[in-house]
Amino acid sequence: MKERHTRVPSDALHLPELMLFMQEFWAAEKLPPAQAAPFELALEEIFLNIVMHGTPANAEPHVEVSLVLLDDALQITITDDGPLFNPLSLPPPDVAATLGERPVGGQGVHLVRQLMDAVRYESDGAHNRLSMTKRIDR
Repeated sequence: MKERHTRVPSDALHLPELMLFMQEFWAAEKLPPAQAAPFELALEEIFLNIVMHGTPANAEPHVEVSLVLLDDALQITITDDGPLFNPLSLPPPDVAATLGERPVGGQGVHLVRQLMDAVRYESDGAHNRLSMTKRIDR
């Protein structure tokens, strides 16, 4: 099992740093480049949701990202110290509705659920922790 961790401020300016972190891990582990996109998209979506919705005013919150390479899958765990919120508690969006009829929000979490094989939320009372796992064919 291979594992890497990083911690960045909860600020959209740090998204490129997280993308580079993911890409370097991907290359170091010689994972198939064609399978990287869902992981990058899921990481970007969840990180930006935390930045936009989970960053209290006048605070300096951080986001921790861990990548764990299992036998046949990659697990991304994102931990933040913003207000406790389970994004998986959101109802699935009405994808049959037109764009004009759909409420703002909720699409990103739905997308992540579709991209990943498993998505799990937990809290220790002070931190949100979202784990996403998807199989990799090597």
